[in-house]
Amino acid sequence: MWLAGLVKHNIKGGNAGVGGNMLVRYMSRSRAVNVRKINPKVPIQEAKSIAGSLYDLIKQRGPLTVPSTWTAAQEAGICGLNSRTHMKIMLKWMRGRKLLKLFCNKVGSNKKFLHCTLPEEPRTDQLESPPEPELQTKKPSSKRKKKTKK
Repeated sequence: MWLAGLVKHNIKGGNAGVGGNMLVRYMSRSRAVNVRKINPKVPIQEAKSIAGSLYDLIKQRGPLTVPSTWTAAQEAGICGLNSRTHMKIMLKWMRGRKLLKLFCNKVGSNKKFLHCTLPEEPRTDQLESPPEPELQTKKPSSKRKKKTKK
Protein backbone atom coordinates (compact mmCIF):
# COMPACT_ATOMS: atom_id res chain seq x y z
CA MET A 1 0.00 0.00 0.00
CA TRP A 2 2.66 2.50 0.98
CA LEU A 3 4.66 1.37 -2.05
CA ALA A 4 1.75 2.20 -4.35
CA GLY A 5 1.51 5.65 -2.79
CA LEU A 6 5.21 6.27 -3.38
CA VAL A 7 5.04 5.15 -6.98
CA LYS A 8 1.92 7.22 -7.65
CA HIS A 9 3.53 10.26 -6.02
CA ASN A 10 6.74 9.79 -8.01
CA ILE A 11 4.92 9.38 -11.33
CA LYS A 12 3.08 12.67 -10.85
CA GLY A 13 6.43 14.40 -10.71
CA GLY A 14 6.54 15.23 -7.05
CA ASN A 15 9.83 14.94 -5.18
CA ALA A 16 10.98 11.72 -6.84
CA GLY A 17 14.42 11.69 -5.20
CA VAL A 18 13.19 11.51 -1.62
CA GLY A 19 10.74 8.62 -2.08
CA GLY A 20 13.10 6.65 -4.29
CA ASN A 21 15.99 7.06 -1.88
CA MET A 22 13.84 5.91 1.02
CA LEU A 23 12.66 2.86 -0.91
CA VAL A 24 16.19 1.88 -1.96
CA ARG A 25 17.46 2.38 1.57
CA TYR A 26 14.68 0.28 3.09
CA MET A 27 14.99 -2.60 0.62
CA SER A 28 18.81 -2.77 0.72
CA ARG A 29 19.04 -3.40 4.47
CA SER A 30 20.03 -6.90 5.43
CA ARG A 31 18.08 -8.75 8.08
CA ALA A 32 19.48 -9.03 11.58
CA VAL A 33 21.06 -12.34 12.52
CA ASN A 34 18.79 -14.57 14.54
CA VAL A 35 21.11 -15.27 17.47
CA ARG A 36 18.75 -17.87 18.92
CA LYS A 37 19.55 -20.20 16.02
CA ILE A 38 23.35 -20.02 16.25
CA ASN A 39 25.03 -23.42 16.08
CA PRO A 40 27.62 -23.68 18.89
CA LYS A 41 29.69 -26.22 16.83
CA VAL A 42 29.89 -28.62 19.78
CA PRO A 43 27.36 -30.94 21.46
CA ILE A 44 24.82 -29.12 23.65
CA GLN A 45 26.15 -30.52 26.93
CA GLU A 46 29.67 -29.34 26.12
CA ALA A 47 28.32 -25.99 24.95
CA LYS A 48 26.51 -25.57 28.26
CA SER A 49 29.68 -26.30 30.26
CA ILE A 50 31.73 -23.86 28.13
CA ALA A 51 28.98 -21.26 28.48
CA GLY A 52 28.95 -21.72 32.26
CA SER A 53 32.72 -21.22 32.42
CA LEU A 54 32.57 -18.11 30.23
CA TYR A 55 29.63 -16.76 32.24
CA ASP A 56 31.53 -17.17 35.52
CA LEU A 57 34.61 -15.56 33.98
CA ILE A 58 32.68 -12.51 32.76
CA LYS A 59 30.77 -12.28 36.04
CA GLN A 60 34.01 -12.26 38.08
CA ARG A 61 35.96 -9.79 35.96
CA GLY A 62 33.14 -7.45 34.96
CA PRO A 63 32.33 -6.25 31.44
CA LEU A 64 34.95 -7.55 28.99
CA THR A 65 35.77 -6.94 25.36
CA VAL A 66 36.27 -9.92 23.03
CA PRO A 67 40.10 -9.73 23.11
CA SER A 68 40.19 -9.45 26.90
CA THR A 69 37.68 -12.32 27.18
CA TRP A 70 39.94 -14.48 24.99
CA THR A 71 43.05 -13.77 27.08
CA ALA A 72 41.12 -14.35 30.31
CA ALA A 73 39.73 -17.64 28.96
CA GLN A 74 43.24 -18.80 28.05
CA GLU A 75 44.53 -17.86 31.50
CA ALA A 76 41.61 -19.65 33.18
CA GLY A 77 42.22 -22.72 31.01
CA ILE A 78 38.63 -23.16 29.81
CA CYS A 79 38.59 -26.49 28.02
CA GLY A 80 36.49 -26.91 24.91
CA LEU A 81 37.27 -23.60 23.24
CA ASN A 82 39.08 -24.44 20.01
CA SER A 83 39.89 -20.93 18.83
CA ARG A 84 39.03 -17.29 19.22
CA THR A 85 36.43 -17.63 16.45
CA HIS A 86 34.81 -20.50 18.35
CA MET A 87 34.70 -18.33 21.47
CA LYS A 88 32.96 -15.56 19.49
CA ILE A 89 30.37 -18.08 18.27
CA MET A 90 29.85 -19.23 21.85
CA LEU A 91 29.40 -15.62 23.03
CA LYS A 92 26.77 -15.08 20.31
CA TRP A 93 25.06 -18.31 21.33
CA MET A 94 25.01 -17.11 24.94
CA ARG A 95 23.54 -13.75 23.89
CA GLY A 96 20.80 -15.61 22.03
CA ARG A 97 19.98 -17.56 25.18
CA LYS A 98 19.85 -14.31 27.20
CA LEU A 99 22.89 -15.16 29.33
CA LEU A 100 24.95 -12.17 28.20
CA LYS A 101 24.32 -8.65 27.06
CA LEU A 102 26.43 -6.74 24.55
CA PHE A 103 26.65 -2.99 24.97
CA CYS A 104 28.67 -0.23 23.37
CA ASN A 105 30.94 2.13 25.29
CA LYS A 106 32.01 5.13 23.23
CA VAL A 107 35.55 6.30 24.03
CA GLY A 108 36.37 9.42 22.06
CA SER A 109 35.87 8.61 18.39
CA ASN A 110 36.21 4.86 19.03
CA LYS A 111 33.63 2.35 20.22
CA LYS A 112 34.25 -0.56 22.56
CA PHE A 113 31.79 -3.43 22.63
CA LEU A 114 31.61 -5.08 26.03
CA HIS A 115 29.98 -8.32 27.14
CA CYS A 116 28.39 -8.38 30.59
CA THR A 117 26.09 -10.70 32.50
CA LEU A 118 22.45 -9.86 32.87
CA PRO A 119 21.34 -9.01 36.41
CA GLU A 120 19.97 -12.02 38.21
CA GLU A 121 16.53 -11.81 39.71
CA PRO A 122 16.39 -12.19 43.50
CA ARG A 123 15.15 -15.55 44.69
CA THR A 124 12.16 -15.75 47.00
CA ASP A 125 13.94 -17.99 49.52
CA GLN A 126 16.65 -15.35 50.00
CA LEU A 127 14.19 -12.67 51.08
CA GLU A 128 14.12 -12.42 54.87
CA SER A 129 11.21 -10.03 55.24
CA PRO A 130 7.77 -11.61 55.06
CA PRO A 131 5.70 -10.56 52.09
CA GLU A 132 3.21 -7.80 52.72
CA PRO A 133 -0.38 -8.97 52.93
CA GLU A 134 -2.54 -8.04 50.01
CA LEU A 135 -5.48 -5.88 50.88
CA GLN A 136 -8.64 -6.86 49.14
CA THR A 137 -11.38 -4.34 49.24
CA LYS A 138 -14.65 -4.96 47.55
CA LYS A 139 -16.74 -2.20 46.16
CA PRO A 140 -20.20 -1.98 47.60
CA SER A 141 -22.76 -3.12 45.11
CA SER A 142 -24.23 -0.28 43.21
CA LYS A 143 -27.61 -1.77 42.48
CA ARG A 144 -30.27 0.88 42.40
CA LYS A 145 -33.78 0.42 43.52
CA LYS A 146 -36.21 0.56 40.71
CA LYS A 147 -38.73 3.31 41.01
CA THR A 148 -42.29 2.22 40.51
CA LYS A 149 -44.71 4.48 38.73
CA LYS A 150 -47.90 5.40 40.53
